[in-house]
Amino acid sequence: MGAKLCEAFCRVSVCDTCFDKIYVWFLVASCAYYCLGIAGDERKEKCSNEADPCHAFCDGAAALLARGLRGEEGQQRIQRAKVLIVGVGGLGSPVALYLTGAGVGTIGLMDDDVVSISNLQRQILYSEAEVGMPKAIQAKKRLEALNSSIQINAYPNRLTTENAAGIISQYDIVVDGCDNFATRYLINDICVQLGKIYVYGAIRAFDGQVSVFNYQGGPDYRHFFPDEDEMLSMPHPPKGVLGVTPGIVGCTEATEVLKIIGGYGEVLSGKLWIIDLKTMETHILSL
Repeated sequence: MGAKLCEAFCRVSVCDTCFDKIYVWFLVASCAYYCLGIAGDERKEKCSNEADPCHAFCDGAAALLARGLRGEEGQQRIQRAKVLIVGVGGLGSPVALYLTGAGVGTIGLMDDDVVSISNLQRQILYSEAEVGMPKAIQAKKRLEALNSSIQINAYPNRLTTENAAGIISQYDIVVDGCDNFATRYLINDICVQLGKIYVYGAIRAFDGQVSVFNYQGGPDYRHFFPDEDEMLSMPHPPKGVLGVTPGIVGCTEATEVLKIIGGYGEVLSGKLWIIDLKTMETHILSL
């Protein structure tokens, strides 16, 4: 069935009219289900074979994505982009998965923690078989299986004042997947020092928020939280969190990264996006 739908997709021209039609996206999804369900090496062979339905998906889906990101230039930007994710847990997992799927050329994964059984209800990169193993290393393996054509660097270490500048200097954008104020201030200060963009995300129970700092002259994290001593002295919030909360917030962070890279849409610079999953209310505050 998937093969037939891929053949149908091949016959649909990618034009301004059909681009918005649900039918086209149904075909894209069906092709994705068919083609991406095939093992990596076999999928590569099928995508390169013009007689195979997967070839239609590889070419057609790329054309659709490119149109949404300002054509070939947008795709090239994605391939050239270098993104560091600090913390590959609840927030970092969906960020890493979607940026890998989008084809971001270089992705760095920084986390000094190991997988625990309690992580698995929200940290979707990992499995029971990986409990006790380093998150950064296991995440790299999982993401390389998803997309072998990009560069993935694993740093099984904590971000510190000693290593932050050396690592962050290698990337264009830093994405916040951490859970403490000290690391956020460190990320911010190095990003300001080096002229890097900081995509911020935070969660608590049913709530989440996202912003973009140090983007094209916009405010940085210290503009939002100016009193570092006060923030560091605050008690830690309760550890209980709805499993989907980091998923939604992490996907929003990934969206901001792709908007920044592709140069489209309104980036959340100078704004704070907030969601309350108990009511499904969202707000955007001006900072």
